Amino acid sequence: MVRIPDAKVALSTASVYPESTATAFEIAARLGYDGVEVMVWTDPVSQDIEALRRLSDYHEVPILAVHAPCLLITQRVWSTDPWVKLQRARAAAEKLGASTVVVHPPFRWQRQYARDFVSGIWRMANETDVRFAVENMYPWRYRDREMLAYAPDWDVTKDDYRHFTVDLSHTSTARTDALHMIDRMGDRLGHVHLADGNGSNKDEHLVPGRGTQPCAELLERLALSGFDGHVVIEVNTRRAMSSAEREADLAEALAFTRLHLASAVKVPRR
Repeated sequence: MVRIPDAKVALSTASVYPESTATAFEIAARLGYDGVEVMVWTDPVSQDIEALRRLSDYHEVPILAVHAPCLLITQRVWSTDPWVKLQRARAAAEKLGASTVVVHPPFRWQRQYARDFVSGIWRMANETDVRFAVENMYPWRYRDREMLAYAPDWDVTKDDYRHFTVDLSHTSTARTDALHMIDRMGDRLGHVHLADGNGSNKDEHLVPGRGTQPCAELLERLALSGFDGHVVIEVNTRRAMSSAEREADLAEALAFTRLHLASAVKVPRR
């Protein structure tokens, strides 16, 4: 007998890009994902709470998390004020029944935001039941140069947050040990972005099992620890030659995740 842990496996809507947010709901329902994480970006549907609610209801796929618009391409989505973005992400999560808001640390040039970020995240976390799970990032590299683009730090374990998101594509790009990182996060690890990488300067977001990251080992460790957060498949399928190939990649990622979440937890026969 095998005991399946309580962690839900979700599909990030970013995983279907360049297809739409609506397509992500369709694929998640068809493949049997437990829910979705909505990446709020330039797709108008991703910014529209009522449209998201209709998609969730129609496909019977719950929205488990909202990824705040923290990317360079989303600097004008939901305001240019980063605190307003987080307030709107929290409001969206509350209205949609999502338990988690994923947020990146600030860019270094967002000086005031970066200066107040740790205390501000604590303040916002104290105002809601929604988890603000701060995600590990990575240094930016060009040839042999390295730029520290995030503040207070790309390694979020160096600061005091109530909840963390670990992203294994980001640990790959940062060339840091993912298992040591989750050890440092401890019981404050609330959310996982599962993807793979080969240590490239680029943030690869490969299908789990196609790179060098310890995806299987991390999932097995989560299962043994009784992790009850969300494991979100956040992979890059832009090179897929067809919708069918994209869906096959997402089916493979889901199968990999369910296999390794279950394989480590054995229940003895009586």
